[in-house]
Amino acid sequence: MLNTVILKNNYQDSINLMLLTNKINDFENVTMSQVMMGTDANKDILQNTNLLTAEAETASPNDLMIVVDSADEDVMEEVLSTVEEFLSDLSSKGGETKTASTSWAEALEALPDANMALFSIPGEYGAAEMEKALKNGLHVFSFTDNVAIEDEIRLKKLAHEKGLLMMGPDCGTGIISSIPLAFTNVVSPGNIGVVGASGTGIQEVTTIIDRLGGGVIHAIGTGGRDLSDKVGAITMKDAIIGLENHEPTDVICVISKPPAKEVRDEVVQLLQSISKPVVAIFLGEKPDKHEGKVYLAHTLEETARIAVDLANEEKVKSNYTEVIEKPNLPELSEDKVVKGLYSGGTLASEAGMLISEALNLGGLVKEEGYILRIGGYDVIDLGDDIYTQGKPHPMIDPETRISKIREYAKDKATGIILLDIVLGYGAHDDMASALLPSIQEAIETAKDDGRDLYFIATVCGTTKDPQNYLDTVKRLEDAGVLVEDSNAKAVRLALLLKGIDLQDADKETIPYEGPLLIVPKASDKVMELLTTKPRIINVGLQSFNESILEYGGSSEQFNWRPRASGNKKMIRILDALEEHAENIESDNHLVADKIQNAQPFLIDVVPAKTVIPELNEEKKTLLHAGPPINFPEMTGPMQGSCIGAALFEKWAESEEEAVALLESGDVRFIPCHHVQAVGPMGGITSANMPVFVVENRAEGNHSYCILNEGIGKVLRFGAYSQEVVDRLIWIQDVLGPTIGKALRNSEEGINLNVLIARSITMGDEFHQRNMAASLNFLKEISPLIIQLDIPEEEKYEVIKFLATTDQFFLNIMMATGKAIVDGARKGTKGTIVTTMTRNGVEFGIRIAETGDDWHNAPVNTPKGLYFTGFTEEDGNPDIGDSAITETVGVGGMAMVAAPGVTRFVGAGGFQDALDISNEMAKICVGHNPTFSIPTWDFKGTCLGIDIRKVVETGITPIINTGIAHRKAGVGQVGAGTVRAPLGCFEKALEAYARGLGIDFES
Repeated sequence: MLNTVILKNNYQDSINLMLLTNKINDFENVTMSQVMMGTDANKDILQNTNLLTAEAETASPNDLMIVVDSADEDVMEEVLSTVEEFLSDLSSKGGETKTASTSWAEALEALPDANMALFSIPGEYGAAEMEKALKNGLHVFSFTDNVAIEDEIRLKKLAHEKGLLMMGPDCGTGIISSIPLAFTNVVSPGNIGVVGASGTGIQEVTTIIDRLGGGVIHAIGTGGRDLSDKVGAITMKDAIIGLENHEPTDVICVISKPPAKEVRDEVVQLLQSISKPVVAIFLGEKPDKHEGKVYLAHTLEETARIAVDLANEEKVKSNYTEVIEKPNLPELSEDKVVKGLYSGGTLASEAGMLISEALNLGGLVKEEGYILRIGGYDVIDLGDDIYTQGKPHPMIDPETRISKIREYAKDKATGIILLDIVLGYGAHDDMASALLPSIQEAIETAKDDGRDLYFIATVCGTTKDPQNYLDTVKRLEDAGVLVEDSNAKAVRLALLLKGIDLQDADKETIPYEGPLLIVPKASDKVMELLTTKPRIINVGLQSFNESILEYGGSSEQFNWRPRASGNKKMIRILDALEEHAENIESDNHLVADKIQNAQPFLIDVVPAKTVIPELNEEKKTLLHAGPPINFPEMTGPMQGSCIGAALFEKWAESEEEAVALLESGDVRFIPCHHVQAVGPMGGITSANMPVFVVENRAEGNHSYCILNEGIGKVLRFGAYSQEVVDRLIWIQDVLGPTIGKALRNSEEGINLNVLIARSITMGDEFHQRNMAASLNFLKEISPLIIQLDIPEEEKYEVIKFLATTDQFFLNIMMATGKAIVDGARKGTKGTIVTTMTRNGVEFGIRIAETGDDWHNAPVNTPKGLYFTGFTEEDGNPDIGDSAITETVGVGGMAMVAAPGVTRFVGAGGFQDALDISNEMAKICVGHNPTFSIPTWDFKGTCLGIDIRKVVETGITPIINTGIAHRKAGVGQVGAGTVRAPLGCFEKALEAYARGLGIDFES
């Protein structure tokens, strides 16, 4: 049973109504429904789906028709309630505001005075991104690891040449101007400056300094390989020189993992040559004296204590080994061993070193994550790659350590388990509480077995850390864990419970007798970094912003993703093209200028054969949309359009004759784009079809496009009934000639720039929305038609057709776009897209550099809203030359100008439209001020799609489109949007790179 309600004078957007129809069709008691405005074309749609009722036939174009097929007599009550709710809710939908940058350009624009980039991205992509940062004048702090040593050397040399610091790779922690960075503790500011090739080494030293009452102004990480013979301490030397020239720094503290001897000696020579006192620790060494102004420490605790004394201008002591009070616990037997389970690699190394020295175990090892592994004494760095592949770091995740605690607790030889608890930003919120259940379980396991098992912990942190040092210590001690205030003391306590009292010998200070250096001046950029609060582009982990902002720094989050979606070949091409960036930008600027400065005028309407010679030759010829294709490969709607054209041209008397002719090979098929033309959907253009003639007076070129047939059953969507042919004949005999005569009577034709600029301010985007432009065209052409010496009936028919065909201007816009891009293609090069089109099988693009060459990829099927009775399964893959509109920055690229069009994307609103246009701007070289969009803060439309940006970001142009039924003869079944396939842009980029002689295959 059909139910109909007409809401008089209630105009609503057609896309909203399609969404509303879908909502009502989901009702269980609804067989089919349609909510549409009462236009003749919409009534035809109702007729085709057997929904047209007598009430609906009376509706005016301003009336809202609600037709529902349902067996439920009360269905309309529920439907009308839903309609009212839906329509009243339309304006309430919005979106989230932008919170992060997604490209370097955005990040640098958002934080124009940035002076550092902090990286926490996968190492395989790190080097290229860090190089960009350095080339943009940014210091680099690289938490990112797994960067090749060759890349580290190259980046550090580049940084040095540019007067920048390359901190890392694998730089876990840092403090710049008292701002904690990455995995970091909150340390009081002070007059000590630290340079460290060790993350947890820096954390241990700086937190002890804090707890001793001292303070740190800078802690500059260098990465663990900086003092290797290959790298040569590039960052450490530059940082030392910076701190030497930094007035608030009174004491310099150097921390290093075991260095190459020659590099160590070079660093010491530099330290002896500066004016400030220095304390240095080269882990693994056991110094027996201090030399000159460089005080050499054995442990991280000693390093911190010497630094505090120097900072307080107190005399450095000969020995910093403090007495450890032995707890009232039974001493372990000789067969009991110590196990160390560390999250910090440097702390593990220090523990292994001290145990090995005390027991003469022969030094450290480096195998399968072990730092020490001899005689049952194991010290493990659980942060080693072998334990963290595919898993979080043990400072974050306790699971690996819990497993090891349980394993060692069952080992009867285990007498002591050493642990570090590292606090601070980035670390676990409460690691002590996470580990305590397994610790208590292990103690009980040993007790049940008649054994003593001791847990000794060191807590690396301060009272200002989010987890709070004192609270953490108390929880551990309350649970029976022995806690010492340094890692060295924790190891000494473990040894003491074995009956071994580990003490350092006294050190004397001897003069330095080696040569001194002339210390160079620090670069301006290093000094600017050290004398101001850092302004950081945070590339990767968003949580790293927290400490920066909390303590007075500035940051811009860059939500990085792999360049070119991780496609290694594309990344190689993009990297190589950066060497040609200046020339490319120059070439692209010329193309963009030609697009922006085009002067398109609509000057005539004439039969296609009079301006396109190929249609005037003896061989029967049809033009089609998209890149080259022949009849057998065409999809249904394009084949249907060919059949209709054959009937129109009287090449055949029936559908069967037309198909036989088209399959015979006697008809030549040429892309519209090959003859300065464009065509909507199937794009089929034959000799006697009238075409618009648009002249680009800036370049002197012309372009052509057939006239819009209106909506309903039309040739462009593949329909070819007698009704379709009759309309084509009327267009040929009446519409085309009338508009052509009117234009020829104008002084200069119609200035399309002016018409488009006016219409975009009225809500058009010129692909799905052409209502304002169609009416503005009618405003321009009507006076000229009225003056013609033709029958009044024909004038009336033409003006009425123009007044009721909301999309009439689309074909003029297509010819305009073609005139603009063909003018821009003349004598230019570069990476800007000059054509986008599709033939139902392939999506093809052209770029300025490669001229007439096509770069094709399989076309996508549109997503959108379907007329009642049709689904996505009925939709044909994308088709038509109308993507020329997006090529010149309108259509889907200008969605913000016509927010209602976003209803094709989903139930969105203005924010969706804004988001889409902002996204499209990311792949373009600029904005075109000729067409200003009020709803975009008067920005111009997108200007110049750059294949480099498309490939790099993975963002492809979005295209507004009609949806044709996949079968010939059915016609339009919906409307929506479609994304251009990435593949054609990648092929274009390959061709461009090949033209420059770039080898990207190896």
